[in-house]
Amino acid sequence: MSCDLCLTTFMPRRYHKLKLLLNKFVHERANYHQPDKFIIAVVLIFVVFGLVMLSSASSAISFARYSSAYVYFYRQFFGVVFGLFIFFILSKFDYHRFRQLAAPLLVVSIGLLLIVFLPWFKAEWGTAQSWIHVWGFSVQPSEFVKLSFLLYLAAWLESRGEELIHLHHGTMPFLIVLGLISLLMLLQPDTGTLFIILTTSLIVYFIAGGNLKHIFYIFLIGLAVLAGMLKFISYQADRLRCFLDVSFSPENICYQINQALIAIGSGGFWGRGFGASRQKFKYLPEAQGDAIFPIISEELGFLLSVILILLFAFLFYRGYLVAQKAPDMYGKILAIGIVFWLTIQAFINIAGMVNLIPMTGVPLPFISYGGSAMVASLAAAGILVNISKQTKS
Repeated sequence: MSCDLCLTTFMPRRYHKLKLLLNKFVHERANYHQPDKFIIAVVLIFVVFGLVMLSSASSAISFARYSSAYVYFYRQFFGVVFGLFIFFILSKFDYHRFRQLAAPLLVVSIGLLLIVFLPWFKAEWGTAQSWIHVWGFSVQPSEFVKLSFLLYLAAWLESRGEELIHLHHGTMPFLIVLGLISLLMLLQPDTGTLFIILTTSLIVYFIAGGNLKHIFYIFLIGLAVLAGMLKFISYQADRLRCFLDVSFSPENICYQINQALIAIGSGGFWGRGFGASRQKFKYLPEAQGDAIFPIISEELGFLLSVILILLFAFLFYRGYLVAQKAPDMYGKILAIGIVFWLTIQAFINIAGMVNLIPMTGVPLPFISYGGSAMVASLAAAGILVNISKQTKS
């Protein structure tokens, strides 16, 4: 038998097995209907817009570091392609199956949070120790904890039902898992991501029927922890001081927020024009990452910046409708958790850059540079699309 004949007989078999496996993995229920096309459209707009703006915002720092203006763009493009593949798979993967997968996924993601402290894998960035560096790639486990904890929490909350109002059967188990994740986040420290997880968790806990009195006590505990952080962690106290007075140390401690405000203010109503930012030339730190919104405002102006914010609000609205019409409590909790996570994170990022709240260092979903954040956000959006296929009319 010739080699050509071997290939023609062997490859179709392998392809057929792969196709059967994929069809089994993404098998759609008979009651599926058309997904929410508005959610899909908004997510794709964010992704394309993010790539375009990243190509501009990262060009100067990319050329300075790598002698090429497109290194960050190429890396992000790879993350987007992989993220869209995950988005496609999870949009077809029945979200009910996550009930059984939620606990193992949470254990794996918590394990990754522990690995960041191992000297062989850890990768530090600024004051945070939140990355794993392996085989030339950097992964931020906390981004995937947002999703895995939400999947676990939705399954657990649905299973508890009316027991949630009780301290020992409802609040205490919830606090134990949340406390473990919070401790690992504080040790990194990654307070911005922790705030998003805490806020989203308390919202879905309340929506699922959690005891309002217990939630109030948890909120008080959070305030006490925040007060302790401000007292003992100097850079957190500095962020609060910069929020209260941006002129406190404009050349040092409050440098980033001052440069961000300069970028936003200089854009005016119409902007300087795409690619015409001045702040991206190493004046504004992290222009390709957490601080990409000021570059958007500088180049495209106030009008398009407001449109971007309204698109996040529209995403929340469509996600809220999906949650309302979800066929079961698990879908309702999961959908509302996803849209709150994405929109709260967007609000925290943008509000920090315009000095409405202290800066936290979280990325702008679907837009800021960062492969881990991109993949996690697109995975969550894919699950939301799958829920929208099973909603009740």
